[in-house]
Amino acid sequence: MGRHACLPKICFIFAPVNYTDMKRGKILVVDDNQGIRSALKILLTPEFAEIETIASPKTLVQTMERMMPQVVLLDMNFNTDINTGNEGLFWTSELKKMFPDTQIVLFTAYADIALAVEGMKRGAFDFIVKPWDNEKLLATLHAAYEATPKAARKQTAVTAPVPTDMFWGDSAAMTQIQRALQKIAPTDATVLITGENGTGKDVLAREIHAHSLRKQKPMVCVDAGAIPESLFEGELFGHVKGAFTDAHSDHMGKFEQANGGTLFLDEIGNIPLHLQAKLLRVLQNRTVTRVGSEKQIPIDIRLICATNIDLEKRVNEGLFREDLYYRINTMHLHLPSLRDRANDILPLAERFMLRYAEKYRRPVSEISPEAAQLLRQHVWNGNIRELQNVIEKAVILSEGQQLRAADLSLHNAGKTTVAEAPAQTLVAAEEQTIRSTMARCNGNLSMVAKELGISRPTLYSKLKKYGI
Repeated sequence: MGRHACLPKICFIFAPVNYTDMKRGKILVVDDNQGIRSALKILLTPEFAEIETIASPKTLVQTMERMMPQVVLLDMNFNTDINTGNEGLFWTSELKKMFPDTQIVLFTAYADIALAVEGMKRGAFDFIVKPWDNEKLLATLHAAYEATPKAARKQTAVTAPVPTDMFWGDSAAMTQIQRALQKIAPTDATVLITGENGTGKDVLAREIHAHSLRKQKPMVCVDAGAIPESLFEGELFGHVKGAFTDAHSDHMGKFEQANGGTLFLDEIGNIPLHLQAKLLRVLQNRTVTRVGSEKQIPIDIRLICATNIDLEKRVNEGLFREDLYYRINTMHLHLPSLRDRANDILPLAERFMLRYAEKYRRPVSEISPEAAQLLRQHVWNGNIRELQNVIEKAVILSEGQQLRAADLSLHNAGKTTVAEAPAQTLVAAEEQTIRSTMARCNGNLSMVAKELGISRPTLYSKLKKYGI
């Protein structure tokens, strides 16, 4: 393979490493090109103790659970007609949720700086462009392996670490939640967390687990609304080998994975009505039956649910089971929007700035007065998640020790109401709608297409058009 330059403005520098006798670690290669898989198998065999290659993400999760590799070399496109890289970005997000200690190196023939930045934001360790330089590829993969926590290098089972990152601030609403958490966390009471998208419902769930008597056991997180209906039972309850066409081995569902610990069901309000009955039955009986089996398996979990939907309204509309609602609503915590926590905007921004300055090795250490004013004036419809995204991007683009207003890329600063908002072109409105939906659905293209009422090919075309 020929030698190729780094991506413009994004270069990854590695100190010289002696790889002699370093044949250790497991790596999974996911690429639809047979020739590339074969070439990489030959190249990597002297370097890693175990190498496995698969052609598509269809069996990715099952392979990860069985193999538990420390590094995944992930192609970004698996459809010959589409080269947006969104498949790679989606699977990067999914793998980091399910296997947070695994390092992901993205692999693409399209040297797009936006994809590189987005991939790193979603947790990718690095970014390699095809055709690759052997020396740089090996250096990157070895560096990825070295970045894996030592415990994960010997990991044999799926566990979920529980980092706590709660920022309470000084608002009355957050103080009340903090006091309630101190009473709720040590119990096994089921908790329902509500609030707008981006308010930190998942962070609060981790905080509850971290202060519970189950904190030494796993916390398993599931985006319940993003699971396709056909896979719902298999993902949550598990399946046995041969239960369906692609069931090549037994699969432990999320309930079993969380046994003894906490199961967090996010977006529970999006579960279809007919599947709610199956979920309720498991919660009532405290047993699961894997798809294709009749054996009942006892489970011991603490359940935390979250949604941005008004479940009482759904119940009244007949779209959410009343008995399930009462089953999950033993304790209710409602997170306020960032608009209702205005004094917390700058402290949160500074917190994110320092975190990403360390992550991306940037010297930035303070926010300029002009940038601070923009942050205070902006309408944070995406709440904390939007603020975090803005600050992360700003840190990546920053130069020097100060985060400037120009780094923030805030186009809608100012507390403008919908009635006062200036008119937009249809094109601008469409782009904004797609971007906000992508953020709300965490990049899940199936969910985005469904919510927008368009087909996936149409969505791909629009993502490419707007450079999303």
